[in-house]
Amino acid sequence: MTEFGKDLTRTQTPIPGLVVFDLPVHGDNRGWFKENWQREKMLPLGLEDFGPVQNNISFNDQVGTTRGIHAEPWDKFVSVATGRIFGAWVDLRQGPTFGAVFTTELDPSRAIFVPRGVGNSYQTLEPDTAYTYLVNDHWSPNGEGYSFLNLADETAAIDWPIPLADVEISAKDHAHPRLKDVAPVPPRKTLILGANGQLGRALRDEFGEHPHIEYTTRATLDITAPNLATARRWRDYDTIINATAYTAVDKAETPDGRTDAWAVNATAVASLARITTENRITLVHVSSDYVFDGTKHGEYTEEDPVTPLGVYGQTKAAGDAIITTVPRHYLIRTSWVIGDGNNFVRTMASLAERGINPTVVDDQTGRLTFTTDLAAGIHHLLNTRPAYGTYNLTGTGTPTTWADIARTVFELTGHDPDRITPVTTTQYYATATTPTAPRPHNSTLDLTKITTTGHTAPDTADSLATYLRR
Repeated sequence: MTEFGKDLTRTQTPIPGLVVFDLPVHGDNRGWFKENWQREKMLPLGLEDFGPVQNNISFNDQVGTTRGIHAEPWDKFVSVATGRIFGAWVDLRQGPTFGAVFTTELDPSRAIFVPRGVGNSYQTLEPDTAYTYLVNDHWSPNGEGYSFLNLADETAAIDWPIPLADVEISAKDHAHPRLKDVAPVPPRKTLILGANGQLGRALRDEFGEHPHIEYTTRATLDITAPNLATARRWRDYDTIINATAYTAVDKAETPDGRTDAWAVNATAVASLARITTENRITLVHVSSDYVFDGTKHGEYTEEDPVTPLGVYGQTKAAGDAIITTVPRHYLIRTSWVIGDGNNFVRTMASLAERGINPTVVDDQTGRLTFTTDLAAGIHHLLNTRPAYGTYNLTGTGTPTTWADIARTVFELTGHDPDRITPVTTTQYYATATTPTAPRPHNSTLDLTKITTTGHTAPDTADSLATYLRR
């Protein structure tokens, strides 16, 4: 009999993500009423904001109706509208809890959240039982991503209240494999965009080659294409890391460059934002110190208002504003990125070796960020999942100028650092014959927020020495 008057409570089961909810049911001699799924109340209790798109009902008129064990490629919130069931859930996901079992009874006063990849089954204990479930993908009987387990599997050893020999089971359920023959359900995919860029190559080294990690280039997935929304089955993805960007800072000041910069850094980002919002995907997006004008005294925090100077900075600031509308987002602000490719450090090392004495600006201050350290910081955020939002992520240590860095490069490569001639930014660009973008004089980002998550990047001086040795 349904219990009335319970408080709304959450109980974690031994299977990660499988959560039981006791529901308040209000009844009298006329019947009862309950709030079966209540987002505003359940989210604070730890229910995932799983975005249901369909409500399904399975009606069973006889005691002993037994269905499952089916693991489906979506999450679902299961409850009983009328009657009572014995439910059994088996973790069929790839990982350390593969094969874990949980059983309990459900009636109208109890519900359960079943994450993707956890096998779901039940046996009715009362006639005229209606088993209902909200799902966050549109149901398909023949879709990809299903996994099944035999109801009588000896390893799971489910203690059915009514012996399976005494109930009717479908031919399909009879034919499902034993646990030893079940292929574990892989995790949802991680998609890394821009895999051929400096950051993209570092992300490939950091995340490695795994079936659930997908790397794309513009040739294999163009995020500026009009068909991006249908280019993938986006429900299969858990995370997108956007390592693409238009970064030709000076060229962005030209008519063609301005068009391209806005297309990649803003318009395409809006497309990614729509896709990730609609499909509950975590979006990691890398931004820049150029969203600030560099006039602040002290380090820029995540809460400082953006004040971009040039076209590149304006397009990155527009992208940032778009990203913050995505419910699951990590917006990474970084500065002075150095990786596997053409960059300032390589240029200075080459000039030193060739006997060329460069002039280098000494009125821009910040910290270098090596792509290996940036990739490691992104991996940390995705592993630990702190609160979504904006995080500054650069190298650590004392802020320096470009001229300071050039001197260090010369010294570490065995050359005289006094060969560097310091100049102001105005002096450096005084003879430029093509458009040049304004640069922020202060690019130093405050790292307190990401440090509180347990991540501290290496000192830039150490990373620079390591980079030059390689």
